[in-house]
Amino acid sequence: MLANLRAIPFYFLRPVEVFRSYQLSDLRPDLVAGITVAVISLPQAIAYALVAGLPPQMGLYAAIVAPIVAALWGSSRQLQTTPTTALSLLVFASLSATAPPGTPQIVVAAGLLAVLAGIVQVAMGLARLGVLVNFVSDAVIVGFAAGAGVQIATSELRHLFGLSFPSGTLIETIGNLVAHLPQTNLPTLALGLGTLLLMVLLQRLKPELPAMVISLVVASAVLVVLGLSHAGVKVIGRLPSSLPPVARLPLFNLNLIADLAPGALAIAALALIQAIAIARSLAAQTGERLESNQEFVGQGLANIACGFLSGYPTGGSLSCSAINYEAGAQTALASVFSGLFTLVGMLILAPLGVFLPRAALSGVLIVVGLSMIKQRQMMHILRSSPGDGLIMVVTFVGTLFLRIDFAVLAGISMSLGYYILKTSAPRVLPVVPDDNFRHLAHQPRKPGCPQLAIFDVLGDLYFGAVNHVEETIRRHQASHPGQRFLLLRMHSVQHCDISGVHMLEGILRSYRERGGDLFLTRVRAPVLRLMKATGFYDTLGADHFLNEDEAIEYLFYKVLDPAICIYESDVRVFRECQNLPRPDHAVEILVPTDIPIRGVPDVSPRDLWQQLHSDRPPRVIDVREPREFKQGHIPHAQLVPLPTLLSEKLELARDGTVVFVCRGGRRSTRAAAIARDQGYENVAVLQGGMLAWEAAGLLKAIDYDGN
Repeated sequence: MLANLRAIPFYFLRPVEVFRSYQLSDLRPDLVAGITVAVISLPQAIAYALVAGLPPQMGLYAAIVAPIVAALWGSSRQLQTTPTTALSLLVFASLSATAPPGTPQIVVAAGLLAVLAGIVQVAMGLARLGVLVNFVSDAVIVGFAAGAGVQIATSELRHLFGLSFPSGTLIETIGNLVAHLPQTNLPTLALGLGTLLLMVLLQRLKPELPAMVISLVVASAVLVVLGLSHAGVKVIGRLPSSLPPVARLPLFNLNLIADLAPGALAIAALALIQAIAIARSLAAQTGERLESNQEFVGQGLANIACGFLSGYPTGGSLSCSAINYEAGAQTALASVFSGLFTLVGMLILAPLGVFLPRAALSGVLIVVGLSMIKQRQMMHILRSSPGDGLIMVVTFVGTLFLRIDFAVLAGISMSLGYYILKTSAPRVLPVVPDDNFRHLAHQPRKPGCPQLAIFDVLGDLYFGAVNHVEETIRRHQASHPGQRFLLLRMHSVQHCDISGVHMLEGILRSYRERGGDLFLTRVRAPVLRLMKATGFYDTLGADHFLNEDEAIEYLFYKVLDPAICIYESDVRVFRECQNLPRPDHAVEILVPTDIPIRGVPDVSPRDLWQQLHSDRPPRVIDVREPREFKQGHIPHAQLVPLPTLLSEKLELARDGTVVFVCRGGRRSTRAAAIARDQGYENVAVLQGGMLAWEAAGLLKAIDYDGN
């Protein structure tokens, strides 16, 4: 928290770094890019302001102020911040219930809306919440863009036909259009359709040309030459020819703020998601390193500045950003230049607004709106992910038929909820070696090891996910009681909290109560640090954190009981299993899985060593297979394989102690229980078997002659 507070001043000192690192060699390409973007941005700003139900000058003021402020305080060198179609429609929906279009109140409300959205964005950046945009699905953007495109195209039809009726919902607009269709102004319709067709043709035949600018210039020329203004064709009117004025906003009007708050939240969220998405796509091509929190601050300050300088909410523009990049922009000053050139263009061309037909702008906006409907992306989302498809459809339908700010917030909420749902149920998959024994993979049709369960945990172990992970493991444990050991592969666990540690403690306790154990591989450093801090590392034991490449070999030779594989299972899962000895007997013998409940005394390797060198040494019976016996055994031990003990009666002297030995203690415990049932009182087992004998350094005393 303290580090976050210390970083706050640096967010606001970003312009110092921009100018300090600037090189004169970047000036020419930045100027060229700035001029190019300004040519496109100026007519767009007018059109988008009309979509928002605002005077054209508010779009121009926003297109001047926003790119300058966002570039100086943002993070991306190529991102262009201007009014956009989607945000303009969202602004219109947010203001429609507060102030009627064409009134002074809507101008004030739009400015306050920009300030509120900017404050939210700056606060999120200072709180270092930039990571949150990663959890909003692209389905929200695609669904909203498609719905916004339909809304824009539909709402512009009244201007295209030269009709006058109040704006409303999609259904109301279509109904009014049908009702007023006989009143269509044919010159207006012809000019609008001509502009629309010209723009479409230019985009297809000459995509490198500024189709919007050319189409509007041609439409204005046709208006002047044919004198269509006298035929009822409406024009935009004279544009302002002054610097953006400072707006007097009702900053303490709590009722108005409460009315605008939902829309401000939706605008802030959508603008940030769009800006970060565009900035990242450009950074992927330039190799630039982005800082999301700094970009949040830049976008927020841009909106605050727009609000106080008679503009309205803005965000990252995909079209202008792409043009900025393609024109060769090298630094953030290219966007600064674009804002300044837009100002110059507005001052020079302001009188020409009386020759700009409103129907021509409608034709352009219909093309822009329809281009927002990305059919391929929508079909791809529907086919690839049912969850994302549902989010997209809900956002699309909500944009068409509900309040747009509510639809955006609902889509974002669904996206976050879907993410939480997916992360709260991470996949926990049992894995076994492939046919070449090179990799562990989820192969449901392959049998697993009778003693060892191996799981891949494909997700984080945080409080929302631990119940699902634990239930999955415990269900498997209940259905496979013979698998007393569990190996968890943790390479996909990026984060673990205290709930995850408690879950692992419960799993460990459950397996150890059944005579088994828990082992982990590929535990990431942050997770390992938490395990050490909470004491789980010591509880589990350092030797239970295994190397991925050596884990199976270690477990096979140091932990698992080969008797299970030799006598109780006909599957050979691991490479190490392939050479297991087969029992040397003619009749198949099935050894019970459970170790006898009645305890059998044991003797430690050191104590047995001392007893073997005493006056009355015990009799040592090795119950392993002959192949294992030849690899190493206790001096003077007698080989009696467990199958022999099960099929034949034991014939030993009853006056001395008999110590049974096997690899790890499991077979010898069974053998001792059998001997005791046959009347032998003084029986014991070697504690830990030959593994413990070897670990004690006593294997050097092996009698290699087998005597």
